[in-house]
Amino acid sequence: MKLFSFFILLIIISLSSVSAQNNFSGSLADKSVPENISTGVVSGIVSTSDNKPAAYVTILIKGSKRSTLTAEDGSFVIRNLQPGNYELEISLVGYETIKAEALVVSGQTTERSFQLKLSEKQLEEVIIQTGIKNYKSNTASSSLRLSTPLLQVPQNIQIVTNKALSDQQIISMSDGLIRNVSGVVRVEHWGDLYAQITSRGSQLPAFRNGFNIVNSYWGPLTEDMSFVERVEFVKGPAGFMLANGDPSGLYNIVTKKPTGTTKGEANFTIGSFDLFRTTLDLDGSLSKDRKLLYRLNLAAQQKKSHRANEFNDRYVFAPVISYQLDNKTKITAEYTYQHAHMSDVGSYYVFGTNGYASLPVNFTSLPAGMPATNINDHSMLINLQHQISSLWKFTAQVGHFRYSQQGSSLWPAAVNANGTMLRAASSWDAKSQMTLAQFFLNGEMHTGKIRHRILSGIDVGNKAYFADWSQYHLMDSVGAEFNTASPNLGVPPNGYPNFNYSTPLEARAVASGGSMDQRYTSVYIQDEMAFWNNSVRLTLAGRYTNVNQSQWGGPIQQAKHITPRIGISISLSNSTSVYGLYDQAFLPQTGKLAGGGDIKPLTGNNTEFGIKQDWGGGKWNTTLSVYSIVKKNELTSDPNSPPAAGLSIVLGKKRAQGVELDVRGKIADNLSLIANYALTNAKVIEVADGITTMKVGDIVPGYANHTVNSWLNYKIRNGALKGTGFSAGFTWLLDRKTFWETVAVNSKPLPDYFKLDAGLFWEKDKLKITANVFNVLNTYLYGGSYYSWLAAYYWQTEAPRNLRLSVAYRF
Repeated sequence: MKLFSFFILLIIISLSSVSAQNNFSGSLADKSVPENISTGVVSGIVSTSDNKPAAYVTILIKGSKRSTLTAEDGSFVIRNLQPGNYELEISLVGYETIKAEALVVSGQTTERSFQLKLSEKQLEEVIIQTGIKNYKSNTASSSLRLSTPLLQVPQNIQIVTNKALSDQQIISMSDGLIRNVSGVVRVEHWGDLYAQITSRGSQLPAFRNGFNIVNSYWGPLTEDMSFVERVEFVKGPAGFMLANGDPSGLYNIVTKKPTGTTKGEANFTIGSFDLFRTTLDLDGSLSKDRKLLYRLNLAAQQKKSHRANEFNDRYVFAPVISYQLDNKTKITAEYTYQHAHMSDVGSYYVFGTNGYASLPVNFTSLPAGMPATNINDHSMLINLQHQISSLWKFTAQVGHFRYSQQGSSLWPAAVNANGTMLRAASSWDAKSQMTLAQFFLNGEMHTGKIRHRILSGIDVGNKAYFADWSQYHLMDSVGAEFNTASPNLGVPPNGYPNFNYSTPLEARAVASGGSMDQRYTSVYIQDEMAFWNNSVRLTLAGRYTNVNQSQWGGPIQQAKHITPRIGISISLSNSTSVYGLYDQAFLPQTGKLAGGGDIKPLTGNNTEFGIKQDWGGGKWNTTLSVYSIVKKNELTSDPNSPPAAGLSIVLGKKRAQGVELDVRGKIADNLSLIANYALTNAKVIEVADGITTMKVGDIVPGYANHTVNSWLNYKIRNGALKGTGFSAGFTWLLDRKTFWETVAVNSKPLPDYFKLDAGLFWEKDKLKITANVFNVLNTYLYGGSYYSWLAAYYWQTEAPRNLRLSVAYRF
């Protein structure tokens, strides 16, 4: 691609320029200070007049563009300062600026603490009124392990903030959240059971607080947003997080933690299709010395559907406790319980032989009285953080996850051309257990002129999944078929399924090939080296992974593989950087090569270049990236050997490539924006001799060629309508390739997809009222595929025009 050459040239020119100048416009170094003098650090705490932590306060080094915001606990750190005297400005919109001096000494940390002339209550009002909590975040969470600001990270990382979740009334991971990130789509929605998110040509694994919590192809259960602080999308392989998996990237759910500020919020939501939802968020201290903190999130939801007999009730209990053992060590323990009581998970599918959308948008084949599906999802996590020094930090965390599901899945036994079908239901009795642990070290050191930002650690995991789909019940019979033109949703001719669960699930799963198992150990180290006063950063990293896994009763697949990571990021100014990245992911394989030799793991190699820019003093940001991911070494059966020989050959190569643009932040005083565009293409680029199941140029499904999203939020801050605002956004998918099968003869393509949402809100003091209309144009929206096993199309419809009204009260 021409853009690749452009970015390579841009980086080379920039590197040469920086080297020649040995400085850049954002440098804070005193020109009279020799370059080999070590840098220092300024850190401290900002508090309110009533001695509470002051979050989102700006700390600026006067005469420069270096600044930071205080964290939730009021703390701030500014690193890599040359020795000398600096003047700090501590400011908050609408309040008197504090000015103070700080003497920076090489190799030392200067501690400064400040107290604002406003109370905790006044601070919270300022944060709300000024929109400091906005759509843009400058740093990743600690669970992503990166201490480098996002502007300087050599990778496309996008963060969906809590404000975006709130403004868009997103209530679960599958509830329109992906509009906030370029190139991300859902292949099939399964109601609200699984997210099924894909990007850059393959499915994204789900993380929670840095743990890979994927328990099967479908899982995990979609997270309710009541306990979620933010969602982080990492585009492409991320060797600092994992190596064994698809190379498309990951998304990381960051849960809410105690902040040290006593506050709370109650939210009540009603909506179309009998939606009733209540959430409660409590945050505070359990001790006078504020060493023992808590966070408690509760949620209860009852929800029906635009299709008859469907429902999705959710209940959440999520307590978190943290304890400051001493001034350097904190331990946090959290437990999350999600319970789902929902209708049969296969009821969301519609089948027909006459093409997509050939039945009404509210069509269903789910009979009244069908037994419900019940899911219990437990997660327990303990996190220990120890600040070894001002520059070094050790983190250890252990997580245990338990999931159980019992219900059924509707899937037809036959779909006839005359509009009739035979409905059937399979058992879906499943459970999983995962025990995961991580230990990692972050720190900084110097060798001469070079600053080293070190990340190293070890990940271990043990996962097991068991499912019984083997029990089968035919609900209709020949001569008494279900008629899609005149659906009878009463008692089926053959009655309801009544599955036998007396035999232990593990035994049933193993016997029917419904088990999965994975054990892995990974060791990794990363060094981000900074040159010329942090204007050029070179990342060198590697991860060694040993993984053993089996799927669906098959043999154990084992792989030991080293995945490299090389990245470069160059600051053209304090607000602009360009970057390049090479990273890799892999999947183990088993088999026997027809020509002999060792089996290599399937690898996905990502090459990426991009440019990042902060605008408006850092209030909003753009990221433009181009990438190419090549999958190699995938095995397939040898077409030149007898089937019983069990011999394999290397299939060839598949490539996903594209361009992604993300814009997010506060682009004007009253206006916040999220907008993105992605051009994606995934095809087979090389095929071995004798392969007939695919050819060069075939599509690798799971994407839309063009993905365009936006969300606009405007708030009136003065006059009679002060506090009133409106929001609007759309999702536009062109040339969709989100189907399942690609080989159907004369199958119809998926049409383009366009969804428009809009809303109003009013906010004053502690109260906020939000109303959003989804699918304003009342369009028939769906996703689906041709399904050759039934010689029919299937699709899943989205709700027609619908409304949500929320009332939130902060206290």
